[in-house]
Amino acid sequence: MHLLLDEPRYEKAARVAAQQGVSVAEVIRRAIDALPEEASRRRNAIDAILAAPRITLPADPAELRRELDDDRMLA
Repeated sequence: MHLLLDEPRYEKAARVAAQQGVSVAEVIRRAIDALPEEASRRRNAIDAILAAPRITLPADPAELRRELDDDRMLA
């Protein structure tokens, strides 16, 4: 596989490679390996949703709609 990098990205990878004593290709492989897996991203998103503070919702859906519309008008 061939990968084309613009000059700033190549220079950044080359600096890291020199600091770590590895090739630019190794820096890129390590960066790819550090990317989160899809399952991990989903799990983190679920955890963030579950950790969000609970809010009280109106019993009437029409009231909720009015609140959302009012908030949108203020934004």
